Amino acid sequence: MGINWSKLFTLQHELDSRIMKEHRLTGDFLEERLLALQVEVGELANETRCFKYWSVKPPSERIEILEEYVDGIHFILSLGLTLGFQTYTPNSSQRSEGSIVKKFLTIYNCISNLNENRSVEAYGSLFSEYLVLGSMLGFTEKEIEAAYFEKNSRNHERQDEGY
Repeated sequence: MGINWSKLFTLQHELDSRIMKEHRLTGDFLEERLLALQVEVGELANETRCFKYWSVKPPSERIEILEEYVDGIHFILSLGLTLGFQTYTPNSSQRSEGSIVKKFLTIYNCISNLNENRSVEAYGSLFSEYLVLGSMLGFTEKEIEAAYFEKNSRNHERQDEGY
């Protein structure tokens, strides 16, 4: 079955539109969204602790890692909408080769590439690599989709509360 990306893009569009309207914002905030994604990817890496070779402390709980991962999905969808992309078809040729650390570095490179080359190819590469990371972290499509719905709902609640 897979994730219903059209539905997620629609939900993200509704959230983004609400934020723009309620905060009286204009513009596309592309650079802010790119930076926000970089920050979220860093927060995700921090929760996995995959790069902390000097520490014996284990990764955060799986649910916390999934929540951080889904934060990245929100910004990837938002970036797609900003760039005029309203759908996504996963690239089935992407493989989970190498270490998780290398995958994080690849994702940072993809974000930089999207900043420089705002093309459907650059966007698709970022999206695909991020989904491979999710798979490497052990998340199923069903888990990712459910966590997205929950976080999207929480983001609307935050707006209700004046976040």
